[in-house]
Parts: sequence; C-alpha cells; structure tokens
Amino acid sequence: MKTLVLVFHPDMSASRANRPLAAKAEALGDDVTVRYMYDIYPDQKVDVAAEQAALEAADRVVLQFPMYWYSTPALLKQWLDDVLLYGWAYGSTGKALAGKELLVAVSTGGPGDAYSHESSYGYTLTELLRPLQATANMVQMTYLEPFTTTGTLTITDEALAQRAEDYAATLKSTDLPALEPHG
Repeated sequence: MKTLVLVFHPDMSASRANRPLAAKAEALGDDVTVRYMYDIYPDQKVDVAAEQAALEAADRVVLQFPMYWYSTPALLKQWLDDVLLYGWAYGSTGKALAGKELLVAVSTGGPGDAYSHESSYGYTLTELLRPLQATANMVQMTYLEPFTTTGTLTITDEALAQRAEDYAATLKSTDLPALEPHG
C-alpha cells in the first residue's frame, strides 16, 4: 500500500508532537512518502497538478496536522480548496480519489477528555473533524478512524515516543477501521 503523508504544520522546528510523528513516518521506507506542506508552499500557492499527481499515486492519504481553533491550519484548508477540484475529485467525472483511504492524524494541546459533550469544549474530536469526513465522502474516499495525539502541552516524552510508535504501526497497517458517516 502506497501511503502519502501530508504534514500541515506551519513551524515543524517548534513542534513537539508532529515532528516525532513525521520522523517515524519517514523512517517507514519506500511505501510511505512524507511531504512537509508549509516547506513546499511557504507562500501558500499550491501546485495543483503536482498535488493531484501525488494523490493519484497513493492508496492512502494521511492529513497530519495540529488542531488550530478546533479546525485545520490555514494551508490545509487552502490545499483542499485548490486541489480537490470539480471534475477531478468529485462530480460526474471526478473519480480520481474514489476508493482511496483518508486518515486524519491530528494533535491537540488540550487533553483528550476535554473533547466531550460534558467538557468546556462541548464537542468530541470526531465531531470537530466532521468537515474532513464530509470531504472524504464527497470525493468517495474511505474515511478511517482518526489517529489522535492529545494533551501535547503536557504529554511526557515517554508517552509521546509511544504515540510515534503507534503512528508508525497505524501507517503500516493494511486493515484500519473506517468511521461510518454518523459513527
């Protein structure tokens, strides 16, 4: 399985969680390609043809990013707007991504238990990621259960190292569970 990991972190040198996760992904070998999107597009001018070609070559696409204000970093939103075009990704002739898998690998500063209906946040991570799930549905991708790393502001180095190992195992797995539209 060819896996494309698109890392959307605006400052990887300052990243405590995304940097080790991406490094583990890079170490997996030829079947995993890691691209640092803010390094590739510092001006946020996305090369649509290059991105579409990268997507076409992959079986699984991973969007790795830190959650910003309960959403994605700006470049990820820009990338979605620019790359997932009508007639290519969706619409009557847009089938380029049909049947591929989409995995969201998100990190949060807040602890995992803060993402619940009972917490001050009021929403689960799954609910906050629904726009990406809806996007996957629109382009006929299989939306996989997200890989989450929570509490990155307080996580121990040991726990973070374990999350990186878990991430590598997830990326290598050929049988990840899908998240149903209302799951």
